[in-house]
Amino acid sequence: MYQFVLGKISTLCADPLASALADRAPQGARQASWLAGRTLLARTLSPRPLPDIIYGEHGKPAFAKGHPLWFNLSHSGDDIALLMSDEGEVGCDIEVIRPRKNWQALANAVFSMTEHDELEREAPEERLSAFWRIWTRKEAIVKQRGGSAWQIVSIDSTAQTHAVSQLQVGSLSLAVCTSTPYTLTHESIIHLGTFGAEKSLTHPE
Repeated sequence: MYQFVLGKISTLCADPLASALADRAPQGARQASWLAGRTLLARTLSPRPLPDIIYGEHGKPAFAKGHPLWFNLSHSGDDIALLMSDEGEVGCDIEVIRPRKNWQALANAVFSMTEHDELEREAPEERLSAFWRIWTRKEAIVKQRGGSAWQIVSIDSTAQTHAVSQLQVGSLSLAVCTSTPYTLTHESIIHLGTFGAEKSLTHPE
């Protein structure tokens, strides 16, 4: 089973749960995204308590060993995404489709030949969106593996060896990489409201 949840960092940081977690949050630029991520996890798992979280070699957070669920978080701007699974390691990436300085040079540096071909097949006005589509796939694959950011150059997101699913929702480019086949659809996304998710992975409808 997989569950993909979208929320807003500003909304989650105003949640009463965030206040209870604030004393554990890092200071500085990461504070808001950290609080939003922990609150999103807690709301999605409710009524079960939030388990202890550990970090892998390259900083990927995970539930402590022995817990039957895996998760991954990603944020861009005020948007944050959570992918949760009971089928193995997962990775997700979310990016606001936006102009980025020198994006074409970045694509030349880190995209594979087949990813370049995919980009070039798009009409010129669609290539920025295509850049973010490919970028989020690559990020999701790296994050599923628990790798470091520099490994993105070695990833070919078009290879059939990856269980990757992609979706654009408004101005957001979303991608997931899962241990078993999973298709991300508009209908499968849970939008987190002010008081929590519409349904919980631990109590599916």
